[in-house]
Amino acid sequence: MDLPRGMKDIDDEEMFKIKYVRENFVQISNLFGFKFMNPSPIELLSTLETKSGPQIKDDIYFFKDKHDREVGLRFDFTMGLTRFVVSQKSLKLPAKLASFGGVYRYDEPQKGRYRYFHQWNIEIFGKPSLAADAELIEFTARLFEKLRLKNIIIDISNRKIIQSFVTNLFQTDDPKIISDVFRAMDKVQKKRKEEIISEYEKKGLDKEKLEKILDFSAIKGSPEEIQNSFDTSLDGWDELKELYLSLSDRDINNIRINFGIVRGLDYYSGMVFEAFDTSSDIGALVGGGRYDNLPKAFGRDDLGATGVAGGVERIILSLEAQGLTPKKEIVITSVLYVNDEMHAEALAIASKLRQIGVPTVIDYYPGKSLKKQMESATESKFTVIVGPKEFAENKVVLRNMKDRSEELISIDDLFKNADSILKKP
Repeated sequence: MDLPRGMKDIDDEEMFKIKYVRENFVQISNLFGFKFMNPSPIELLSTLETKSGPQIKDDIYFFKDKHDREVGLRFDFTMGLTRFVVSQKSLKLPAKLASFGGVYRYDEPQKGRYRYFHQWNIEIFGKPSLAADAELIEFTARLFEKLRLKNIIIDISNRKIIQSFVTNLFQTDDPKIISDVFRAMDKVQKKRKEEIISEYEKKGLDKEKLEKILDFSAIKGSPEEIQNSFDTSLDGWDELKELYLSLSDRDINNIRINFGIVRGLDYYSGMVFEAFDTSSDIGALVGGGRYDNLPKAFGRDDLGATGVAGGVERIILSLEAQGLTPKKEIVITSVLYVNDEMHAEALAIASKLRQIGVPTVIDYYPGKSLKKQMESATESKFTVIVGPKEFAENKVVLRNMKDRSEELISIDDLFKNADSILKKP
């Protein structure tokens, strides 16, 4: 039987890798003082439409529940966390929240992203602050350092700069034109220039102006390197330059200003950034920015917000490509029985080993020969063989499955010194 398109099963090996990323994320979150929260996986559709409007339906899973209410599966953590925070009038600010889990998007499946995938996420709610924006980027850099990932570049920009440039170029404040241009620029990382121009010419945008926009989006470098490439009086430039210097003061050296970074979602309002593995073609590993407009859309004019999310599966692909994927090293002990009469005794020994913390497996059903049991135990480092003669003397045979050596050992000694005898990691 087939799965729905864009879905996949997650096996034990991949679950272990996801857990590894989560453990490192939790450690860095604790260092920065973030508190964990898991917002509801199901939201009212009206909540998910708050900023982007009805067109968000094209990108998400939504349906009617048994009471005919329109609901949708979360496509990120930001909407749910913002809904929660704006409703908590007494919440101490700044509120620093972290989340980790699965999200659903009805996007075209692509390398490193199915329609159900995992994200890590941090958000800071409170008075707008450049220091909060810088902390998000510092957090991202420290997490990649913790994971030991190399070739990471963090590209930063500011939506105010882009909007100011677009407004001057097109001589309009029309939100539809500005939104279309932003979406065109957001595709620079994914499509050829000619494809983007062709697509947005059909939407009514002037070709020459589109070319100027795409040329502008190609500007990247340090403030000193790019300041002669554009009009530095554009709104937001001083903010961006200050952010760059703040990050440099925090010893974040893999940052770059990149005007091609705009982020596709409509709720971003200021600083935006993405992180890439420059040795890979899988796209952004991380994306985020300031979104003060979203709390306002939920009815809180007094609340600013900034956040970032990382794609866990994409990060795992980079870890694998760089040979940094952790290996699951659980030492399993198998308990075997010589004959059916010893099955109950073997089960009791296996149970006791588990109680004292030894990962242990045993064949559930009597009737399997010792040879067959041994064949099933090839992944175990040790086997404990329960035979009638040995058991009568309160002993078992301990077999090393690597070098095939065997020794008699008392059952009491096995339980008392399990750590050293079975060499648990």
